[in-house]
Order: sequence, then structure tokens, then C-alpha cells
Amino acid sequence: MRLLTSALVLIVAPTIAVTQLSAQQPAPNFSSESQVVVLHVAVRDKKGGYVSGLGQNAFHVFENKQAQPISFFSSQDAPVTVGLLIDSSGSMGPNRDLVIAASMAFARTSNPQDEMFVLGFNENINRPLPQDAPYARDLATLQNALMRAITARGQTAIYNAVNEGLYDVSRGHFDRQVLVVLSDGGDNASSTTRAQVLARAQASNALIYTVALIDPLDSEADPGFLKELADATGGQAFRPKDIGSVGSVLQKIARDIRNMYTLGYVPAATMAARKEEFRRVIVDAVLPTGQKVKVRTRRAYLAGESNAEISFNAP
Repeated sequence: MRLLTSALVLIVAPTIAVTQLSAQQPAPNFSSESQVVVLHVAVRDKKGGYVSGLGQNAFHVFENKQAQPISFFSSQDAPVTVGLLIDSSGSMGPNRDLVIAASMAFARTSNPQDEMFVLGFNENINRPLPQDAPYARDLATLQNALMRAITARGQTAIYNAVNEGLYDVSRGHFDRQVLVVLSDGGDNASSTTRAQVLARAQASNALIYTVALIDPLDSEADPGFLKELADATGGQAFRPKDIGSVGSVLQKIARDIRNMYTLGYVPAATMAARKEEFRRVIVDAVLPTGQKVKVRTRRAYLAGESNAEISFNAP
């Protein structure tokens, strides 16, 4: 990987492990064997502005063209579990301080109740936060974790890192879950394959944003992989012109997350019995006036054993 190749990827996960719902919504009585599909939904008007204040009745969900009853609903700006996956390979060296500053700008724009963890990755994965306190809940702790995460040496195992990040974010305390990955998308050290990690993303409840900085002379950069991750989960792919623009892009992503609605539904028993199936999802939203709006969410998910089973009976 070349000197200036670095990317930020933000992932928010689709099927959730034991979670805590926001205070806005009472906990539904799902069993521990319920498989809940989580959809993160951005709603914009014709001018591109976020539409706020919608209730659950404004949304309609369809899976494989069949209407699905919404099992839980969270309005905008509920707290999020965020995982920051930071490329720590040799190419990160000259960009290290700017990447840390951009990540901190993202944190400052985010909901102050969010919980965040950090994974640094080259050919190995480094967890700078202690096992007994895996989440940073203040800016100073987060900054120290970011500084320890980026060693700027070695190769790049982004597939392994995304796979680990999807697992770690599913163990968070909130039903809204986000991962941030910093890389150019190229991989030269993973045991996990590209196909495997994309399938994991499609089967998870994560929302993925990608922000890629690509050196045009780098033959190992792979912005296509970053875009696939974002598209698979209903996120967005960004490609700023230079490292100096990453901070503003991350702040834009933070605002997008804070303006997301989160919906969940349990597929019918006849559907749940069919594993390893790619299922199409459509979400419609209508204003109280009857006017339709623009909706962005994931368009499909992969049903299968890799989807986590969850319980909402946790305190």
C-alpha cells in the first residue's frame, strides 16, 4: 500500500446481539430465539433535508414483497455503539495525526451518549482499550485509544478487521450499531476472504459508511470493496480528494447517523426456517400530509445461521 492510501469506513451493524433499547421505546417481549432484522433508515425531503419527527405509523416494511409488522421503532438521535477500525499499516505513517484529528471531530459531532471502541489493524488486530472497559465514553479515553491503535507498520488485513468489527459491535449496549474503518480497501494479509466478509455484512445488522482516500498509483487499493460494504448495508461511500477533507466527511457521517430512524421486525416463521437466503427489503415512508419522501436503507439482507440471535429482555 502506498503512502497516501487511507480510507475511513463507518459500519453500522444489521442483526443485533443482546441489546438495550433507547428510552423512547419500551422493550418488546421477543424470545431469545427471535431473529430480528434491523433497518437503519434515512428520510429526506425533495430538497435533500432530513425529515424529523416521524412516528412508527409513517413507515411500512416489505420483505420479498410481503408486508412485515414493525416490532420495534427508535426515532432519530438515539445512542449508538460505534467501532472505529483504523488502518495501522505502513501507509498510515504520514497521515496518522490527521486521521486521529478527523476521528475526534467525528466523535465531537456524534451523540454524547454514544459508546465507542477502537480496533487498529495491519496484518494483526490491536485492541487498545482494556477488556473490562472496552468502550470509550469520553473524548480523552478515545483519543488515547486512537493514538495507541495506529502503529503505522506492516501489511493490511482489512477483511479480518471488518469481520472482527462486526462481531464486536454486535456486543454493544445499543440497538443502533456503527463501525468506522480507516483503510484504502486493499487487502494483502487476511485469512478471511472478500466474499466471506461481504456475506457477513449482508447477514449482520450493521450500517456501513466508507470514506476512501486513494492514491491513483497504488495498485493494491480497492475502493470497490468499500463501496460494496456501504451498499450492502444501506450506508454511503465517500471518496474525498485529500486527507484534509476526511474530518468534514466524518462530521457529515455523524450527522447522518444522528438523523437515522431504526426499525426492527421478526420475519414470519415460514421465512425464518429458510436459511442462507438473500431477501429483498423495501421501506416506504409517508408524511402525515400523504406526501412521499426519499428513503435510504439497505435493499436486501442474507438470512442464515450467521445472523445473531437476540433478546430484548435485558434490563
